[in-house]
Amino acid sequence: MKLYYAPGACSLADHIAMHEAGLNFDRVKVDLKAKLTENNTPFNDINPKGYVPVLEFDDGKRLTENIAILFWVAQQAPSLAPSGDDGKLRLIEMLAFISTEIHKQFGRVFRPSADAEATAAREKIAQRFALIATMLRGDYLFGKDVSVADAYLFTMLTWARKMNVDMPAELQAFYQRMRERPAVKLAFEHEGLE
Repeated sequence: MKLYYAPGACSLADHIAMHEAGLNFDRVKVDLKAKLTENNTPFNDINPKGYVPVLEFDDGKRLTENIAILFWVAQQAPSLAPSGDDGKLRLIEMLAFISTEIHKQFGRVFRPSADAEATAAREKIAQRFALIATMLRGDYLFGKDVSVADAYLFTMLTWARKMNVDMPAELQAFYQRMRERPAVKLAFEHEGLE
């Protein structure tokens, strides 16, 4: 199994989650600007969408999109999803919220068409962070145990720190808890991040 990633990109969430799950996988670094893998394979041949993450299974099938990959990881390691009758639904709900309401906004921060657009995106992200801070049910989003959604939120917080986007104290503390997890340390080491 291979995870195609770009250092510090949204694929970091999948990288962390796969380590949390104890999965055995290879990592293939992708240069998103050049659209080449570290082996000089055209990345669009692997994912015509042109972006990471991509999870390639041993049979050659590929899965893209954070929500899908993170949900798959949680299926392999059920402890990385909330329990209960509606646990899977709550996980998808949270992954979708992070993807559509936080992740998508960062595009307007990283590559704004105007200063006003970047300012509006920062404000929207800060509002969403304030809301998600009220959703913490303990040390993590769903309680005392980490989930794949926590890996995704953590990745968004790494971007927020890099881009000086405000985050509430609860999420700053969450970031520090996540940063100390062995899976996070290992993913950071693999990706060459500080």
